[in-house]
Amino acid sequence: MKRIICPSMMCADYGALKEETIKLDSAGADIFHIDVMDGSFVPNFGMGPQDIQCIRRNTKKLIDTHLMIENPGNYVELFADLGVDIIYIHPEAENHPARSLSKIKALGKFAGIAINPGTSIETVQELFPLLDYIIIMTVNPGFAGQEYLKFVNNKIKRLISIKKQFEFNIMVDGAISPQRIQQLSDYGVDGFILGTSALFGKDETYKTIISKLKDEEKFK
Repeated sequence: MKRIICPSMMCADYGALKEETIKLDSAGADIFHIDVMDGSFVPNFGMGPQDIQCIRRNTKKLIDTHLMIENPGNYVELFADLGVDIIYIHPEAENHPARSLSKIKALGKFAGIAINPGTSIETVQELFPLLDYIIIMTVNPGFAGQEYLKFVNNKIKRLISIKKQFEFNIMVDGAISPQRIQQLSDYGVDGFILGTSALFGKDETYKTIISKLKDEEKFK
């Protein structure tokens, strides 16, 4: 199964964002992942519109935004206008998530939700027919460098069994190491959002790392 590799651009060198984007594009990245935070839904701040514009100018590949903000449905037009292709909302942050997801799709974009570690499948399953992507958070959202939460594996396995009834891609985000990629790929996970555990701040080039991560034989 093809692995979708998604660099988390919050871990890139902000001072050389154009160059980072070009290098990751040529290295084989599939989707550029952008975290947007408001300091309220999560106690941190992420990337802004100017960062999205820079990335959009320098790649033709898909860009997603993970909206870790209150009432994300109020802002989907803004991010659609910036050229984002996939928009993730947190159902926990929205009074009417189905309406917001429908709005995303009406704008011609791919719709997704991100599910926190403590959010059960039962509370979001009514949204599944509206989804193109689901991010399963394997850490609590808001900060890099956290430990992988192993108890989320059961949720991942359950979602993979359910997804056969739908057409969404399952992505994982949080402390995703090369070994985790192998394990979760074997479960049936489609895509991997990568930060410092697998991609950034390493001695090898992005091209070498991504090539290895896409080659299932390398980590068996």
